Amino acid sequence: MGVRRLAIETEDHPLDYAQFEGEIPKHEYGAGRVAIWDHGKYEAIKPVARSMEDGLVEVFLKGSKLKGRFVLVRTRGEGAKAQWLFFKAKPKIARLKIPEV
Repeated sequence: MGVRRLAIETEDHPLDYAQFEGEIPKHEYGAGRVAIWDHGKYEAIKPVARSMEDGLVEVFLKGSKLKGRFVLVRTRGEGAKAQWLFFKAKPKIARLKIPEV
């Protein structure tokens, strides 16, 4: 079994925040150190809004660190406090029919 990470859904943030790194002062919303761990692009396997409703989101990540097919599976709740498991999907193995000799 591979590594699974907990992802907790939050509200949308303005795109202006996408490059922010630094310290948010104590007693302010989101207080603490903010660091960008990875950046890149993604390609949704199915429309994301519909997939989120179904509780299963599959994406192909093209980041500087994360690459390949990843999955988010909702484990609890809906809306702004939904919890998800995030993990890399195992590659699909083609089932080849080998001709008899």
